[in-house]
Order: sequence, then C-alpha cells, then structure tokens
Amino acid sequence: MKRVHQIRRLVAAIIIFAVVAITLYSNADLWQSQPSTSGRSSQTAAGQAAEALGVLAVKGRAPKTGYERARFGDGWRESGGCDTRNIILHRDLKDTVVNDKCQVTSGRLDDPYTAKTIAFTRGASTSADVQIDHVVALSDAWQKGAQQLSAERREELANDPLELLAVDGPANQQKSDGDAATWLPANKPFRCQYVARQIAVKKKYGLWVTQAEKDTMLRVLSVCPGQLLPAG
Repeated sequence: MKRVHQIRRLVAAIIIFAVVAITLYSNADLWQSQPSTSGRSSQTAAGQAAEALGVLAVKGRAPKTGYERARFGDGWRESGGCDTRNIILHRDLKDTVVNDKCQVTSGRLDDPYTAKTIAFTRGASTSADVQIDHVVALSDAWQKGAQQLSAERREELANDPLELLAVDGPANQQKSDGDAATWLPANKPFRCQYVARQIAVKKKYGLWVTQAEKDTMLRVLSVCPGQLLPAG
C-alpha cells in the first residue's frame, strides 16, 4: 500500500510539472526579459530629423530676464521693397493677389496647424486671421541660447524663412511662446513636420532643448521614421 501511494505522488508531480512547462512555453512573453522603462525616455525614432535632434544640447530653460521682441530686430526686415511677412504670405498662400506695394491683399491658406482652409483678405479687421508664426517662439529661443547670439544673428533668425510659417491666427495665439513640450498643432498629421522644422532651426542657430521638449519630439518622430529636416 505504501508503494502505491508513492507511485501516485510521483505521477501527480509529473503531471503538475508538465502543466507548468506547457503554460510557460505558451506564454513565453511573460517570462522573457522586457525592455527597461527606467530611462527618462522610452521613445525611439530614426531618420534625419531624429539624428539632428540627437546632437542638440539638452539643458534647462534659462531665465527670461532681458527678453523683448526688439532683441530680434525692429519688426520685419525688408528686402527688395518687400517685407518678410508678405514674402511668407506669398510663399504659403495660394492664388495670392499682390498690390504695387508688395503687399499680399488676398489669397487662400491651407492651414498646417488646424487643417482648415482660410480665405485671407488684407484689412484692419481681417489681416490677423492669418499670422506669421515663429516656429521656434522667440521667447523660447531667447531662453535656450539666443541671448548668447549677436543682435545681427538674432534678427536673421527672426526673419529666416526656415523659422516662419503662415498659419491660423487663433492657433498661433494659443501657441504663444510654447515649445513642443507644451504645445503641438491640433492637425496631428503635421506634427512630424512641425517638430522637424523646430529641430532644424535650433540646429542652425545653436539653440538647445529641454529634456521634456526632447522627449515629446522623440514621441512625435517615433511614428514617422525617416522624417527629413526641411530645406534651409
């Protein structure tokens, strides 16, 4: 009788071992090592924009002390009788009409920030419907390295077509001086191009990013592998 009990216990142990082995084999993902999430960012991205982001310095935001718009020049620069605002309007709008003062008087904008189509008409109560956005807000640029640039270089930044986009006025006001960590366009398909342009500007002018800003950019770029930088 004692031997029978021993045999039964042995058979039961074998069955239990077999069940456990089958369960582990069928759920290998439960016991295989998982990627670590202890780092500051678990996002991965590839492509020209991501590579450029990887070489930008990561620092904290410097104080805003001393910032004012005039630090980046006295308004829009003029070139060949046309100011920067109207040059960008003519570049970004379709079906533009330009008067003899090189002012865009009307046109149509396919807004990258909201995906809306905006009929633009120049006028005291309508011009603000379309605004020229500094993709890297000048205040943000000031706090991330631009205060160390010469006045001439800052004015160049503020008028650089790489830095400028014609966009929906209310969306531009909502963005204010936010960086990628605090504001992204509502038009999600444009976000990859948006952060790529910010990266291109910061790379060109030697500006840095905060860790939160970099993490957000990586998250955006992770869904668009191969994202290129905009042409300068």
